[in-house]
Amino acid sequence: MAKLQKSIDKRNALIKATIDLVNNDGFHAAPMSKIAKMANVSPATIYLYFENKQDLVNKTYIEVKAEYTKYAFANYNEDTCVQKSFEIIWKRIADFKLKECENAMFLAQCDNTPIIDESCRQEGIKHLQPLLDLWARGKKEGVIKPISDYLLYAYTINPLSFLMINQKRGSFILDETLLEEAYQAAWSSIKVCK
Repeated sequence: MAKLQKSIDKRNALIKATIDLVNNDGFHAAPMSKIAKMANVSPATIYLYFENKQDLVNKTYIEVKAEYTKYAFANYNEDTCVQKSFEIIWKRIADFKLKECENAMFLAQCDNTPIIDESCRQEGIKHLQPLLDLWARGKKEGVIKPISDYLLYAYTINPLSFLMINQKRGSFILDETLLEEAYQAAWSSIKVCK
């Protein structure tokens, strides 16, 4: 049992080191030797868990994306009305991005640069299925604008990354009032005006 835990700890240390180095130095400035050193393991240990650097980054992305979406949809109930459901999900996503800033920054980099394989990007999108289903229901009910899901995501979720990065830099504090204003702006951008 102790051996298994030690193996899990090494793998987790490699994941964390990958996130830290990609966030701070970028994908290309994060060689395997540096990842191993930061994780406090030998470089050969990496290859017990991952085929290569690309595999390490891809798997890290999928794990973090799964953690992110598990958190985002934890309080979601499909029977709740579209607007309330969107608010619950949006605020959980905001909470994750502000509390798990390093993981959220890593996801933002992966989502906005070509550092992960397209197959992993598509797998990551599958983790967002409850949100995509909610948008489809909202469009069908005439509550959400009938526009591309990419546009819906761009207007509602992506601004959170911008706010998170600026808060991390210290140039902006996202307090309760501003968080509510950000949510209202996100909802206003996608709701059908009646």
